[in-house]
Amino acid sequence: MHGANYREGNGQVFTRRKYIKGKPQIKIAKFQGGKRGTYQYCVQLCINEKMQLRHMAIESTRLAANKTLEKTTGESGYYSRLRIYPHNMLRENKQIATAGADRISEGMRRAWGKATSLGARVKEGQCIMELYVNGDAHLAAAKKALKSACVKLPGTPTIKVLDWNKASP
Repeated sequence: MHGANYREGNGQVFTRRKYIKGKPQIKIAKFQGGKRGTYQYCVQLCINEKMQLRHMAIESTRLAANKTLEKTTGESGYYSRLRIYPHNMLRENKQIATAGADRISEGMRRAWGKATSLGARVKEGQCIMELYVNGDAHLAAAKKALKSACVKLPGTPTIKVLDWNKASP
């Protein structure tokens, strides 16, 4: 199964897990990381096109950004937050690929498919992940962390920097 097959979200979103046996578990371990507090900058990772992101891609993006940033700022020098949740269930109608499969498999007849993965539908310009940091040195590290995490995502993400002077994110 390739992720490129599920990049475009065609049709209606299917979210009802109640009716499906063997539903896939979400791979995202944590949606927030680091230490909550008052921070000077908010660095956002935004996606530039309408697409569907699979939960494995979201988790690998989060891990890459957090590990890179934790090396430079320490565990309490930043706060990260994922802004999307993979609600959409992705199904696949697997075909048999052995000898005599044309007599056994039913092709596209009743092609509902088994639930294989979860995905999040994102809009153009939507923020996927935020990192909150203090100081210019940490700001450069946060930009570098998100740049290395962009490789894990399909499409072309952009990085935005916002001044952030609130009590808590």
